[in-house]
Amino acid sequence: MAGNSQRRGAIRKGGSKKGAVVGSGGKRRRGLEGRGATPPAEARTKHPAAKRAAAAAKAKAAQSRPTGKAGVPRVGRKSDDGPELVLGRNPVLECLRADVPATALYVAVGTENDDRLSESVQRAADMGISILEVPRTDLDRLSANGLHQGVALQVPPYRYAHPDDLMDRVKTSGEPGLLVALDNISDPRNLGAVIRSVAAFGGQGVVIPQRRSASVTAVAWRTSAGAAARLPVARATNLTRTLKDWASQGFQIVGLDAGGDTPLDEFDGSVPTVVVVGSEGKGLSRLVRENCDSILSIPMAGPVESLNASVAAGVVLADIARQRRLG
Repeated sequence: MAGNSQRRGAIRKGGSKKGAVVGSGGKRRRGLEGRGATPPAEARTKHPAAKRAAAAAKAKAAQSRPTGKAGVPRVGRKSDDGPELVLGRNPVLECLRADVPATALYVAVGTENDDRLSESVQRAADMGISILEVPRTDLDRLSANGLHQGVALQVPPYRYAHPDDLMDRVKTSGEPGLLVALDNISDPRNLGAVIRSVAAFGGQGVVIPQRRSASVTAVAWRTSAGAAARLPVARATNLTRTLKDWASQGFQIVGLDAGGDTPLDEFDGSVPTVVVVGSEGKGLSRLVRENCDSILSIPMAGPVESLNASVAAGVVLADIARQRRLG
């Protein structure tokens, strides 16, 4: 009968069968249709071949990035693995006087000469550094407010040693080991000053964490007064693990802290020693402190509560050197 008739192929509403209560509209039929040929591997974004192709394209684009007429990079910020540009007549001259390794000295066309620029050009020539004249606009792009004074020095990235290299240096020195570890020192001037002190007092090297630490930049080079060229600086992926490894090889690990339990006057530095210097604000981190054999404090004659990190390191290193000379 007409009232009870039902179209063939439709699903009765309220029935027990799950799914749509009306016709599929052809969706299921379309889902069964072929989707064409499989795209090549390079066109499928999650395929390893596509990722390799994208990386190759990115590298090619980086190589073709525009530079100035004399090859000056357009970007002024320093990357971790890229060269650093020192801008300004005084900083450039200080770097050259400190024998900071450099690859190029850029001088803007039409720059007015003075004693600093003349000395910079002469020193660069004596050191075999390329001297290039570039448009002033190229240097303008590298500095905020154009404060380059017409001169820039390109410094290549520092080549860090491995912590094992420092241990090899100790073994070949014939002297009791003396190493310094910096626990998240953030000021490159402090890093440079520590490098200078370690070199001055017979140390074999410095180790810094790979992350959250000052790097050996041109500022650190200048502060070290060239000692960074003679003394290796290593980067440790995990500073705590490196200290544990050195302790297992017979080194005593001593931290510096104003509230330390061992006064410097009672400390024996004649045996192989690693001096650990904490960060400027927070001092030694918890894990590093827990792996120190003792915490040294420096006796103070006046009301000063604590010393700058690099100054404290210099005081301790000088005392260790004195003990070893007299012993």
